[in-house]
Amino acid sequence: MASPTDAPTRMSTTAIASTPVNIGSAAKKCGVSAKMIRYYESLGLLGKVRRTDSGYRQYSQAEVHVLRFIKRARDLGFSMAEIAQLVSLWNNRRRTSARVKRIAQKHADELAQRIAALQEMQRTLTHLIHGCNGDSRPDCPILDNLAGQ
Repeated sequence: MASPTDAPTRMSTTAIASTPVNIGSAAKKCGVSAKMIRYYESLGLLGKVRRTDSGYRQYSQAEVHVLRFIKRARDLGFSMAEIAQLVSLWNNRRRTSARVKRIAQKHADELAQRIAALQEMQRTLTHLIHGCNGDSRPDCPILDNLAGQ
């Protein structure tokens, strides 16, 4: 059971957690640079961010949460256009999960195509590497292939 002296500490921690933070703190909390946050703002992903009288940005915990959402979506390789759609859907409680799924499925399909293309490149390079003697002679099937010969 918590003692009465613990209550003010818990309340002050809650108050601190809901206090707006500057761009540097927001960047640190969500793992992106301040420059990227300004970029996300320029794309309209955050909406209008509150500023102090001296013009410094102040991010609410909700905005930091949006920044984390954006970072996670970027980590999964979504484009900025797709992220804009996902943020909009995330904020829209009348959304359908089918719309979200379509965006994610399209992205997964594109990733599969890129993976297949990269695997084909790897197979081609591996084949060329095995065909190269790697000795002191100037003959090189890798260079010949790149030259279209």
